[in-house]
Order: sequence, then structure tokens, then C-alpha cells
Amino acid sequence: MPGRIRLEDRECPLSTTVQHVGEWWTLLILHDAFDGYTRFDQFQQSLGISTSMLTARLKTLVADGLLERRPYQANPVRHEYVLTERGRSLRPVIVALAAWGNRQLDPADRAMILVDAATGQEVEPVVVDAATGQSLDDARAYVFDAGPAASAQMKERYDALRGPRLS
Repeated sequence: MPGRIRLEDRECPLSTTVQHVGEWWTLLILHDAFDGYTRFDQFQQSLGISTSMLTARLKTLVADGLLERRPYQANPVRHEYVLTERGRSLRPVIVALAAWGNRQLDPADRAMILVDAATGQEVEPVVVDAATGQSLDDARAYVFDAGPAASAQMKERYDALRGPRLS
């Protein structure tokens, strides 16, 4: 998906992340992987995806380091697709996306919910600052800014939005 990234966003973490997970089938395959699916036929049956599309998406997920392809049978050779550490680190993103989708629905209309595995009680995920525990929902309190590796163009973007940085 390299052709879809805008030139001016090449250093933006949102744009570069979308290169890896911004495709419809990719998120659904990752969701299934988080549910424990590892085999081609499991993904195909769950998603109703064509063989060629699933092959292409799995190949990309392996190339991007999100899944690892491992043989599980020797004769004939069959492979499974297992989440890597990098892939597992996307779980909070998938959880947040599902939670956002559920917040748009009446509770009675939710087909899938997140529950505490021990109690079965529904949980409501939130994104918080690790240092303070404060919810990051307030767009006035938490804003994006240019980071230490930002180009002059990225710094100009955020200076134009909020004024020059103090540091």
C-alpha cells in the first residue's frame, strides 16, 4: 500500500501505520488472529474471503512482521500464521476500534462485546496516559505535536496550529 501514503505524511506515525493495518481485510484477519485463529482455512471460513485475497493479505502481514508463518504439518506441508510480538502489540488498537464501534450502537444491538475473561462482565476500554492515568479523550488537554525527529515541515505544521514550542 505504499502508493497511498501522502508525500507530506511520510514521517507521520498515523500514515505509516495505515500502510500496515489500514486495509479492510487486514484488520479482520488480525481480529481473528487475536481470537486464536492461525490456519488459512480458519481465516477463510470465518471471513468468507477469497483464496487469492487471503493469500495476499497473509503474505503482507508476514512481510510487515505482524504474523509469522510456521509449518505445522510436514506431508503435505501446511503452515499456520501466528501473531508476532509486533502483531500482538496492535491488540489495544483493535480493542479501541471495536469499542468505538460499539459506542455508536444501542447496547442491545451489539453483536460482539469485550468482557473480563474471569468474570464474563462487559468492560469499557479507554485510552489513558500511562503516567497519570488520565483519559486521553479530551482533545483540548492532549494534542499532537512535533517530536524529536520531526522534519522542519512537521515542526512548521504544529507551529502553525499552536504557535512555536517553548523548548
